[in-house]
Amino acid sequence: MHALAAVRHDIGSQDAGGGRSYLREFNQEFREYDSVLSQKQLQEKITAADIVLIGDYHALPSCQRFAADLVEASARERRVVLGVEAVLARDQRILDCWWRREITEDELRRRLRFDREWGYQWEPFYELLCSARDHTDGVYALDCMPREDLRRIRSRDRHAAAKIVEIRDRHPDAGIFVLFGESHMAPLHLPLALRELMPKQKLLTVLQNVDALYWKAVAQQAPAVSIGEDAVCVFNSSPLEKYESYRLCLARWNAALDDLPDFAPAIYNLIFSLARCLGFRLDSPRNGTQPKYLTDSLPEVVTFDQYPASEAARFEEKSCVYLPDANLFVIREFQMADAAEECARFLHSVCRGMTRLSEQAQPVEDALARFSSRLLCPEFDLQGQSATAGDSLYQAYVVGKISALALRRLFLAKLETPELVRRTSAALEDMARA
Repeated sequence: MHALAAVRHDIGSQDAGGGRSYLREFNQEFREYDSVLSQKQLQEKITAADIVLIGDYHALPSCQRFAADLVEASARERRVVLGVEAVLARDQRILDCWWRREITEDELRRRLRFDREWGYQWEPFYELLCSARDHTDGVYALDCMPREDLRRIRSRDRHAAAKIVEIRDRHPDAGIFVLFGESHMAPLHLPLALRELMPKQKLLTVLQNVDALYWKAVAQQAPAVSIGEDAVCVFNSSPLEKYESYRLCLARWNAALDDLPDFAPAIYNLIFSLARCLGFRLDSPRNGTQPKYLTDSLPEVVTFDQYPASEAARFEEKSCVYLPDANLFVIREFQMADAAEECARFLHSVCRGMTRLSEQAQPVEDALARFSSRLLCPEFDLQGQSATAGDSLYQAYVVGKISALALRRLFLAKLETPELVRRTSAALEDMARA
């Protein structure tokens, strides 16, 4: 107990998020259990559930390995799919490439930005992914940004629940297994968000190594305990092992980072800044007056030296470029004005539902890109260049002649036919002359 207290104190001095209300709600919830469960009884409960939520203590490899074993065992009895928090939903296509064996483990890890975006140990998580690829019908990414802001953590529950609804639509007869952080397992967190969207689905929450329950169950040598009708807790590690693993994880995070350039945070910040300036929500569940789940559509960001040389040669004169067909942002050097233009092209693509832009509609996007560059870089100097439609649009916006709402409508305008392009172009010209 003294060793455990020392580790927890060390963690607490480095991790200021531990006292937030969301985490307290989890810590205060699971204090007692009803009965001890045998391995057979535990498996019966799991088999009876439509959706199994597995609490994950991210720094503890035994948690991910338990999930892998559970998924594999369950797959022998019925069809199974797996959803994971560790991968952002925006990167589902990368996960799909790996699932189809089109990319290697190293490329998967790099393209997911796993060490930067998630930061916990790769090996046990990759073991889980491999087990899922061998035994399940699919692996799905569930998480969204921002991960670091505990004030927004409940929105991540709602987002994950919406993604699980999509999984159910895709796999109506499969058992859905979800590995998500243990703090999300409190009844009023992810389980509530799911019950509101899927009231007829039978949920089971499988916790791992909850401290208060561990000390009560250890004397009975209980492998698992039952907590009410829809929750259980299994024990595969001691609290000391649990917190020591987290302390080691913190030590790795505090160690020197590599020197590789990472432009993605800057690009994503520009995209979010532009979206907020225009009044776009980042978490809208439908694509109408807002782009649907904007954070799920964020582009992959790579440097020019990570892009095939044969292709990169086309962009030698550009500091960066957005490739809509691949939803890929290729960057050589971070130049604010150029990056802002390309971020606007991404936002316009998302607003259109990622449909291909026709040649006739290109001037509309060019104007929106130029406007956005001026908006995010007010000091932009034309340096003797002729003012474009985008420059005029910016000037009209600055003096209040056009609103953010009108600009949002331009970004969201349908451009599938020549007539729709003509109408949108005319509306843009009218606003630029305002």
